Amino acid sequence: MIQLKNICKYYQVGDDRVRALDHANLHIYPQEFVSIIGPSGSGKSTMMNIIGCLDIADAGEYLLDGLPIESYSENQLAKIRNEKIGFVFQQYNLIPKLTAEENVELPLIYQKVPKKERMERVKEALNKVNMYPRAKHLPTELSGGQQQRVSIARAIVTRPKLILADEPTGALDSKTSKEIIDIFHDLHAQGNTIVLITHDGGIAKQAQRSIHILDGQISEVTL
Repeated sequence: MIQLKNICKYYQVGDDRVRALDHANLHIYPQEFVSIIGPSGSGKSTMMNIIGCLDIADAGEYLLDGLPIESYSENQLAKIRNEKIGFVFQQYNLIPKLTAEENVELPLIYQKVPKKERMERVKEALNKVNMYPRAKHLPTELSGGQQQRVSIARAIVTRPKLILADEPTGALDSKTSKEIIDIFHDLHAQGNTIVLITHDGGIAKQAQRSIHILDGQISEVTL
């Protein structure tokens, strides 16, 4: 499903040109649950941005479902993001003035899904994360764990093939973190491909496979 071949990414920091990814090679298969682990500055977030079509590599080849993503236009990348990828972020990224239900509905509005189908799919997604009883609540009326559940529902409501989670437990306590990881296990069991970015070794071990990244290079793959 995901294949990175000799991916390089550079950033200009003052007078220095920093290589965030250094000829990184990676293969993730359909319906895998993979964690990418590394310390701050290791390149894991840059890799996630490239996998998620939020950024383009400066060199190398990225194939998503066999398609050469690095040659796509911004409009084509936006279409891929909206249809094939669900994103879950550490800080939830919910819109404060919208209810849980409305936050989850938003990606379907962008896809121009009819209203009746939107509401059916929103209910389905919120039920999967046990948040439908709080569908009418604003984010400020929810705990951190509940907000993360809503953000997961928003990620899965479009029925993407790939779910990218960037430090999804980073702002949560250990009990709530376990509950969130359990949801990812359930989604994986339902046939989703999960890529989880983390700096926490305990969280990384929850995946089928852990990919270690350091100084922009894939240093180890643990099965």
